[in-house]
Amino acid sequence: MTSKTRVVVIGAGLAGVRLARRLGELGTPALLVGEEEHRPYNRVLLAEVLAGRYAPEVIALPAPGGLVRTRVTGIDRAERRLDCADGSSIAYDTLVLATGSNPVLPPLRGLFTADHQLPEGVHAFRTMDDCLGLSKAVRPGVRAVVIGGGLLGVSAARALAVRGAQVVLAQQSERLMERQLDPNASRLVLRHLRDLGVEVHTECRVRDVRSVGGAVRSVEMADGYALDADLVVLACGVRPRTGLAEQAGLAVHKGILVDDELRTSDPHIHAIGDCVQHDGTVYGLAAPALEQADALAEFLAGDADSRYTGTRSLTRLTLTGPGSPFDLAAFGETEALPGDDVVQLADATRGTYRKVVVRDDRLVGGVLVGELGTVGALARAWEGAEPLPDDGPLLHLLTNDGGS
Repeated sequence: MTSKTRVVVIGAGLAGVRLARRLGELGTPALLVGEEEHRPYNRVLLAEVLAGRYAPEVIALPAPGGLVRTRVTGIDRAERRLDCADGSSIAYDTLVLATGSNPVLPPLRGLFTADHQLPEGVHAFRTMDDCLGLSKAVRPGVRAVVIGGGLLGVSAARALAVRGAQVVLAQQSERLMERQLDPNASRLVLRHLRDLGVEVHTECRVRDVRSVGGAVRSVEMADGYALDADLVVLACGVRPRTGLAEQAGLAVHKGILVDDELRTSDPHIHAIGDCVQHDGTVYGLAAPALEQADALAEFLAGDADSRYTGTRSLTRLTLTGPGSPFDLAAFGETEALPGDDVVQLADATRGTYRKVVVRDDRLVGGVLVGELGTVGALARAWEGAEPLPDDGPLLHLLTNDGGS
């Protein structure tokens, strides 16, 4: 089978689906090529599926018209053709790589079996198949170890605890979600997880996964302490999925290098989403991926002035469970430098915390835990990078509800 389509998009995740949908709305149909057997879905909500809050179909994305399910094995740039695992080929005029990212698998002894598979009970947490495998395995009382205390690890630990598992979270650095949160906010996340029954170990490095008969039985820490485990979840971050681009000879550093037109080193190939490195930055977040998709859709549909110049992205996380939800938001620089102005409001009883960092009369970052009513106004002030008004105290930033 050979088909000819003006725009072909490899990857049916958030970025690829958004691009194909926007192109269709702009009168430039695209063919979307995805290798997962599931209907395209919102990966951000996988933890809610694992927690049992949503059924898989609830997080499905509106599928664009042209979707082919196959795995692309190679790009022939000279012929402008894709070779696929099922033996088919797909010709393109313009190609867009939206290949996403792969989970980082840590260098642990015993992580792989003799035939290079993960032992039974050891799961990455990146795809719907990962999520469904974990959902099938989790049950009340099962012993689960989550390796990694970033955004993904915290979400996975909370979801497993809500399902009744006995959860231990092992974090190598000194606090949870250290990339997004300051120490005070990290402590509130820690308290929330412990209230759900999660046992949290920070500054704790796992070195060994031990299996019996091909099934995981325990993990061993660097200090020799062993944790019994029926399930192990690897939440150690993600890495841009650049294999196809590298095989095709495109310029790749940490991610696929793109310019403001989201064009790669081949003028007929663009790239968006988690696989991309733009102006030195690999985002790995949903908001930049969607902004890139929108900008590229405008450009490919004929707006020669459409550019992507970067994203100032805000991280939001809602942890549901027994009792009220636990909400947090973080953006920009949450740690102050010498000379910065900092305003903090904390209520230990209610478990709420708000902090903003101001430098040279500009809001450069903030973190809020609980009661996110001011996050909308704060985010707008930060994204605009405009001088703050001098007609009121900084405290006004944290107490004026500008809508979220």
